[in-house]
Amino acid sequence: MYIKGIVKKDRKTKKLIERLVYGDIALIAHKDLDEVAALSLVDKKVKCVINVSETISGRYPNQGPSILAEANIPIFECNNDIFEQVEEGQVVEVIDNNIIYKGEKIAECEFLDKKRIEELLDIGYANIEKELENFIENTLEYAKREKGLVTGKIPIPKTKTKINNKHVLVVVRGRDYKMDLEAIKSYIDEVKPILIGVDGGGDALLDFGYTPHIVVGDMDSISDKCLKLAKEIIVHAYPDGRAPGLKRVEDLGLKAQTFPAPGTSEDIAFLLAYANGADLIVAVGTHTNMIDFLEKGRSGMSSTFLVRLKVGSILVDAKGVNKLYHSSFKLKYVVGITIAALIPILVVTFMHPLLKDLLLLLKIRIRIMLGL
Repeated sequence: MYIKGIVKKDRKTKKLIERLVYGDIALIAHKDLDEVAALSLVDKKVKCVINVSETISGRYPNQGPSILAEANIPIFECNNDIFEQVEEGQVVEVIDNNIIYKGEKIAECEFLDKKRIEELLDIGYANIEKELENFIENTLEYAKREKGLVTGKIPIPKTKTKINNKHVLVVVRGRDYKMDLEAIKSYIDEVKPILIGVDGGGDALLDFGYTPHIVVGDMDSISDKCLKLAKEIIVHAYPDGRAPGLKRVEDLGLKAQTFPAPGTSEDIAFLLAYANGADLIVAVGTHTNMIDFLEKGRSGMSSTFLVRLKVGSILVDAKGVNKLYHSSFKLKYVVGITIAALIPILVVTFMHPLLKDLLLLLKIRIRIMLGL
């Protein structure tokens, strides 16, 4: 195998995605490559991915590598040393299992083909029960500590955007978010809910032609463009009040509120909508199961469990809605519509005086021809 291209690198894959262009080689340090990151790499049409960490550790069956393999994007694993050796923007070659940089071999790598990926995934599936047990224990332990999130002990900001008695759509850039947004597009256009983008979910809304009313998050995966267009910004801060994302917002000359709270940014987005009087909350792309949370690097989902208990009466999760129904083109429907449209046209036509005269003449002509 021979691959040659410009290398782009970052230890945080979501930051690297912003710089990648068609044909680049992505150098990452991403243990257990998740589905969302893999889909982003596929969208960028990279030539290959070189990972200096375990793409599948076997801890759980992460699906990112399978997505790259299905898209025919080769994955190579090699030691961490090359991350510092290689400069971004330089040409790198992959010749068989060797990394060539500036004409010299700098490392050997392992190509993860589909067979190897399946072998590693089998290990992950074998460990899933043990991981689930640990996950449940962590969730219960942290739920006791974080219960103040939903019991009124944590103050929730009042939004400038009027939410009271309105539908609210919360968008997170999670699994299948594009397909689910497409599936509910008619709902968005007709109902016009308040749009809340959670970090990169704000950009997801922009991609579909919608401007978020509110963006919520720690501001590490949202574009400057989205921050400038959003009508309101709420920065997720640590429980002690520290908000690293606030500096980025202020550097852009923008104003924002902070929301100190434990848990995830999507959790506080739900709480914001609920506390500010939303009539209905519709969620797209949110994280709701163990695999989702493990891919986010979280060992439990205590805050999400608690928040969903609180807002569940008005929460509709649109996750996977695109799989419920797929409309298909059926000829019988077209024929039926065509016939229905022709009936009134034919009735009006046959009632026209000129047509009646033509039909009478035709009738007389036929009788003459037949000698009647």
